[in-house]
Amino acid sequence: MIDADGTQVGILPIREALRIAESRSLDLVEVAPGAKPPVCRVIDFDKYRYALKKKTHDAKRHGAAGGIKEVKMGARTAEHDVDFKVKHIRRFVEEGQRVKLSISFRGREITHPELGRALMDKIIGAVTDIAQPEGNPRMEGRNMSVLLTPR
Repeated sequence: MIDADGTQVGILPIREALRIAESRSLDLVEVAPGAKPPVCRVIDFDKYRYALKKKTHDAKRHGAAGGIKEVKMGARTAEHDVDFKVKHIRRFVEEGQRVKLSISFRGREITHPELGRALMDKIIGAVTDIAQPEGNPRMEGRNMSVLLTPR
């Protein structure tokens, strides 16, 4: 059995451990049932549950960082701006992120989707050493998009 302050009390009968926990207004919690003998702790169970919940919540929050980043640009984006966006894509992919590359068409640009396709092919070619596209670029309304994943 392990005491509330973390010190090991030793191997005790269940009745004795329960008496100790009750005398301190705490709970006897079995933390390692598979061990021989099973390991129990004298702790406040509500605080223990709260700490576990907080720990899983924080893990989920930091796990969300592995989501999808989106990089947007227009169909007629200037050369320097494209290079700048490619640097962003490279950084995101090197961090292990997936990147959604979106090219939007404004006004009458939608009649020339080949301009957006050429720009998309150029960007994919610039990051092909560290990223690969998931499928082919597809039109979604006035946007053309593709998902890039780390190699």
